[in-house]
Amino acid sequence: MKTRRAEQDYRERVARVVAAIVADPMAEHRLEDLARLAHFSPFHFHRVYSGIAGETVAATVRRVRLALATRLLTQGGQSITQVGLAVGYESPQAFTRAFGQFTGQSPREFQLQMREAILYVGPALQDKDASTPSPVRIVELIAQPVHALLHRGPFSTIPHTHRRLRTHIGARAISDWFGISCGDPELRSEFRYYAAVASPDPWPADDAEIETLDIPGGLYAAHCLAGPYTRINAAVQALYAHWLPGSGYEPDDRATLEHYLNSPRQVAPAALRTDLLIPIRPAN
Repeated sequence: MKTRRAEQDYRERVARVVAAIVADPMAEHRLEDLARLAHFSPFHFHRVYSGIAGETVAATVRRVRLALATRLLTQGGQSITQVGLAVGYESPQAFTRAFGQFTGQSPREFQLQMREAILYVGPALQDKDASTPSPVRIVELIAQPVHALLHRGPFSTIPHTHRRLRTHIGARAISDWFGISCGDPELRSEFRYYAAVASPDPWPADDAEIETLDIPGGLYAAHCLAGPYTRINAAVQALYAHWLPGSGYEPDDRATLEHYLNSPRQVAPAALRTDLLIPIRPAN
């Protein structure tokens, strides 16, 4: 128990560092200052941070800045060169190379594809001809129990929560892998996110970090997103803003789901497939 409390204390201190990076991605973020924020010795901070976060401080800063770049590219209004400069790259070539490593495609390809995605889920493109598949399908799910790990900290550290869940899984068989969003992300005090798996294997009762939840059954609007996870937020926003108003449905009071159909451990970012599932009910 004492070891678990100490580990949680370390995680909370590292989370303060990540929150500071997310709050001001373009700051200098010197190791000495971050170590002081987390109340670690500067001599040991880098190793502690890497052990908890699963990456170096420099990698976190780079990832948060590139996540900012995806938002700027999706919003439009700036050229690719301007976006690269805004997130700290002195040349378009360096930005394109780093962005490609982060998302699996160039900034131009990402920008064009996100624009197409927003149009693709727009109600004006819902072709009623059965020969043309709809980008959004209506599915009915049955309730499903899952083993879930609550995410703590800023949204940018969600990948760390999934990695932590993997350490809990061990050698157990996994049938499905999910992200579960409960509540409005804009209301951080009320919002909860879980990394979750469905498994046919038994789970130890003494694993205090893992909760057993039920994914509720019911109707969902499902959109299969192709490509890296960095597109998920923009695609979900497009579903709510462009598809839902003209769909004949309204959002229901259940969790929004990300159902990961394959794994970045097995395929390139461009080959990732994620079902985005918005809970719905017929509009009054």
